[in-house]
Order: sequence, then structure tokens, then C-alpha cells
Amino acid sequence: MSATSSGRWPLPRLLLEQLSRHVVIRRRLPRALGAHRIYVTPDASLRFWRRRIEDTDPLLLQFATELVESGDVVWDIGANVGVFSLAAAVRAGASGAVLALEPDPLTAGLLRRSSGELPATCARITVVEAAAADREATMEFAIARRGRAASHLGSVRASSQTGGVRSVIRVAATTLDSLCASHSPPRLVKIDTEGAELLCLRGASRLLSEVRPRLLCEVDAPNALEVGALLQGHGYSMLDASLGPSERTPLTVPTWNTLALPG
Repeated sequence: MSATSSGRWPLPRLLLEQLSRHVVIRRRLPRALGAHRIYVTPDASLRFWRRRIEDTDPLLLQFATELVESGDVVWDIGANVGVFSLAAAVRAGASGAVLALEPDPLTAGLLRRSSGELPATCARITVVEAAAADREATMEFAIARRGRAASHLGSVRASSQTGGVRSVIRVAATTLDSLCASHSPPRLVKIDTEGAELLCLRGASRLLSEVRPRLLCEVDAPNALEVGALLQGHGYSMLDASLGPSERTPLTVPTWNTLALPG
């Protein structure tokens, strides 16, 4: 559904967004990922009204299937309701582990509920209710007026998808380097922090230089040059993850879905 010429969203969508608040829906992962239950809310994204979870974000499920292997430790930074976290837990299996970082209390709570129903054959998911940044602190977190998936740290530029700010809450912020001290080192880190990816990576110098996981990072255009310089400074090469594996060629500047590989 598109915006009107004045830039406003049509009334039916605005009404649907209002009606979606506080609604929780039970869906299932695709059969190829075990068909396990996942609890979602269209308050995060209207796409969750769709009956099949694979229709809400097929690329995210594709990334989990391609990049996560049995026994992997996966960090999901900006986990939202946990579509990627749960898919990664299925792929990693009982010998793997998933760390999910999510500052929004509502979506973090849904992720805890979903992960609590996974069978023992899946990796254990540890949910940390915090934001990723360049320092440990308490920070302002803006809840998007439209889908909560667009909520963001108050210090970063808001996406056009927020539709304004519904409310501002205070959340704990931590660094990826701090997480290294208390959690198993990851083989794969997925980062989707709504414009805070540069702050997140600035707080990950030890992770990038010593642990050197693969990164699947959503990069907002205003951050692309600095994110690219930071990753290349740590010896990472960058590929466009939205292309098929055989079509990916090295990038000089990261794109929206960037796969960064240690040299």
C-alpha cells in the first residue's frame, strides 16, 4: 500500500496500525525449519498479519538457512520478534547457541515466549533486553509510531518508516565487546539496529580483530562510507547478501544487506 501524494498514509492503513497494537498472533516457522511456533505482533510490522511467516521476510529466513550450520554460535543483534533467532536456533541445533539482543520490551518478551517453546533439538536462545552501541550506558529508545520494527536509539537518524515517535523509553545499552566477556564467541553476527550499525561496530573492535565472525549487517545509506571504512580497516571484505551466492562480487561500499567476511 503506498502513501498519498501529500506523503500521508491512507486512512485504512493508519487504522490497521492502530488496531494492531497489543495484538499477539501465533504463527509457525516453515516446515523446512521445523514448523515451530513463533509469537509475533503486527504492531512490529503489518506483514505479520500474513498467515505464512515465510511471506513476511523471506530473505531473512534464506540468510539463516544459508549461513547457519550445526553447532554454530549466532548473535542476533536487533532481534525484534525473533524470526532470525528462531530459524538460527533450528539450524544450529542442540550443540549450537543463539544470543538475541533486543531493547524493545514488547518484542523481547515475545521472543522469550517463542524460544521457551522450542524443543531440545534446537539451540538455546538467550535473550538480552538491551541495545547495541559504542559504550555501556542507559540510552533513550524511540518507539516508532508505525511499526515497532522501525524503533531506534534516540541518538540516530530515524527511518522514514517510523512515521514519527510514539513514545521514548530508557533502555540499557551494551557493546559487542562487552558481550564477548560473558557469552560464547560467535561464528555469525546478524546486525539490524535501525541506523545504529555504526555505533554497534564501533563497540566491537575486539570482536572484529580477535574473534572475527562473519557479519550479516543491514547498513543505512548515510552510514555506508564509515561502516565500509571500519570493516575494511579490520580486514573484512564485503558482499551484497541480497544476491545469490554465485553472483556476489566484492563491494567497496556496503549495501543495505551486507555480508562481511574476515580476510
